[in-house]
Amino acid sequence: MKPIAIALTGASGMPYALTLLKELIKTQDRIYVMISQAASIVISMETDLDLGNDTKSIERNLSQYLGAKDGQIEVFSKNQWTAPVASGSNPPRAMVVCPCTMSTLSAIANGHGDNLMHRAADVVIKEQKKLILVPRETPYSAIHLENMLKLARLGVVIMDANPAFYQQPNSIQDLVDFVVARILDHLDVDHNLLPPWQG
Repeated sequence: MKPIAIALTGASGMPYALTLLKELIKTQDRIYVMISQAASIVISMETDLDLGNDTKSIERNLSQYLGAKDGQIEVFSKNQWTAPVASGSNPPRAMVVCPCTMSTLSAIANGHGDNLMHRAADVVIKEQKKLILVPRETPYSAIHLENMLKLARLGVVIMDANPAFYQQPNSIQDLVDFVVARILDHLDVDHNLLPPWQG
């Protein structure tokens, strides 16, 4: 099975990304990870995780924090153009940008592949694989909405970091789990975070 690619950008919402990675580690052999510089800063603000400064440190610290096996997580730098995710001949099975800033969403919507994250998303779109963007912004401007509509018309899944309350959450983690469960559903990845709605 081909790896799933996960990209973290500098929006608030790192618990979503880390919970998603934890769940994927349970079911996926390999996960490709891209983390922007801004995302590293936000992670240090919102969690107790210190990623480090270079790719190898990030890979080691992230794997240890999430309990991943050796080699299960592969981290790529923003200018690593030789990474598998940069080529249409070897695209990931799917890609999730979580959380997704509006600048990243705009770059993807308008084909500005000026870093590996944008290029990877472009590859996933052109190769007709699944791309899920998890924006964490409010309110949305008309520019944001137009970019989302453009992407949705291309088949990109726009999935707000927008938890529900019908499951009567008891903690912030319950709210995080709801959103991550919906992402996993769209990736066709089994999980036990949230039972299917029975009515």
